[in-house]
Amino acid sequence: MQNIMDIPETTQNRIKKGERLSRNEGLALLRTKDLLSLGKLAHAEKRRRTGEEIFFNINCHINITNICIARCLFCAFSCDREDPGAYEMSIADITEKIHASLDAGITEVHMVSGLHPDKPFSFYTEVIQAIRETFPRIHIKAFTPVEIKYFSDISGKSVKDVLMTLQQAGLGSLPGGGAEVLSPRVRRALCPNKATAEDWLEITRQAHRLGLKSNATLLYGHIETDEEIIDHLLSLRALQDETGGFQTFIPLPFHPENTGKDFLKKKSAFEQLRLFAVSRLMLDNFPHIKAYWVMTGLKIAQLALHFGADDIDGTLAEEKISHAAGADTARGLTVAELVSLIRSAGKIPVQRDTLYNVVQTY
Repeated sequence: MQNIMDIPETTQNRIKKGERLSRNEGLALLRTKDLLSLGKLAHAEKRRRTGEEIFFNINCHINITNICIARCLFCAFSCDREDPGAYEMSIADITEKIHASLDAGITEVHMVSGLHPDKPFSFYTEVIQAIRETFPRIHIKAFTPVEIKYFSDISGKSVKDVLMTLQQAGLGSLPGGGAEVLSPRVRRALCPNKATAEDWLEITRQAHRLGLKSNATLLYGHIETDEEIIDHLLSLRALQDETGGFQTFIPLPFHPENTGKDFLKKKSAFEQLRLFAVSRLMLDNFPHIKAYWVMTGLKIAQLALHFGADDIDGTLAEEKISHAAGADTARGLTVAELVSLIRSAGKIPVQRDTLYNVVQTY
């Protein structure tokens, strides 16, 4: 009998030697029922990279508006201008919210938004400038590749010019949202009104070439196939080989409540932990794997620290997008709560900045 049931010995040996896994090997791992053995392999890989350390940061999430022309079927956050819950923040609103988070010691503003039908590109540039001028020490991580594509469309500027304009205004890096599943089939069915898979990859490529680091996500648990998940990971791995600009990968389980797919069930803890482990093993050139506690829940995020994840995101301060889809986690955590969460998992909490420079080890 094999030492690790359902995982071929040849695959085990390749993992232990640090060799790159193939598409078929990734599919086999994604379908294994031996979760604990898979987790052991992924955890060993995580420990080889970062030991027992688990990273977090002190950040503030800002969602400028929920008014959006894309209206993706998996999104419970977006709405039309005339809807009762529609809102949009002014520059003063944004800076006031950041001011309110200063006492928490934030080092990062994480800002994403709906694709507003009327706001010009200059508004978003002014937002970045205002944050940079008012809070010069805070890193601005803002605007997904989907938003960058939209800014290009509404301004008539090239993607490169949009990125350079934002960078000059003070943009420090890009978040990883909008990737969803990098499958033309999935995007045609669920989000046909926004950037394509090819757009997302090309915009990310251009951002990396300009020196902007970014993250990458996968939204799974709706209509995607196992093959599409692995192909998504392979597309990210290939781009990372080319640019080296990705910092972390974040698997996001789909929350169906209040969406056009509310008949679906959220992925089980078993399935979520399995994908964390597969992500760590397939993405051999990604420095970090993040357990985004808002989407997974605190218990699964904590378990993920033994299944390949080495980052648990941050304090967040009033996240809105996931909660609109039914996330029942807190809208923010304190540093003490994050440190306790990590320590009780037997790990060492490490506060980082956006670019993974160590701020404090607890």
